[in-house]
Amino acid sequence: MKQGLLIAFEGIDGTGKSTQLALLADFLRRLGCDVVVTREPTDGEYGRRIRKLYLDRGRCTPEEELDLFIRDRRQHVTDCIAPALAAGSIVLTDRYYFSTAAYQGAAGCDPDRVFAANSFAPEPDLVLLLTMEPEESLARIRELRGDRLNDFEQLDQLRKVARLFASFPQGCITRIDAAASLDEVQAQVRQAVLALMARKGYRCEP
Repeated sequence: MKQGLLIAFEGIDGTGKSTQLALLADFLRRLGCDVVVTREPTDGEYGRRIRKLYLDRGRCTPEEELDLFIRDRRQHVTDCIAPALAAGSIVLTDRYYFSTAAYQGAAGCDPDRVFAANSFAPEPDLVLLLTMEPEESLARIRELRGDRLNDFEQLDQLRKVARLFASFPQGCITRIDAAASLDEVQAQVRQAVLALMARKGYRCEP
């Protein structure tokens, strides 16, 4: 059986990752691809504990927070990602270990150590890193989503996170300007994914 593809959407909050992922999933399904859509933190035991930190991040230390993300990802890989890849599916994940390296790195953890701690997780075939100035991303969160900013969505924090995302050198990363229109961003997303499929010789079967 053919091996699947793992594509991660990354970036600071408010860049439109979830929207772009959903549009890509619909596009790939129309091509006849078997697509698995997932996210981190997950809805599992550790993911639910992480989501509680959104309202009170101070309830645990950066090391304890990192441990929760690692535990959540181990479960995610075992229960979802690895089986889907083995079945030949295209896995689209809204956040992956690059977010952990950036966000926990901004909280004081060594990003290189975070990457090393995630060596058990399959490396993505493609990381679509949506880029945007933090001020604009927060304006989107406030004005378009109408959401209250959580503890991970503070300006100083997002500036640090954005700098770390910009520093990551991995060759699987494709950076896309998320400040462009929704259609323009999606066109670049599709272009990167179709190029990946061509390189890998991955064909969908309607």
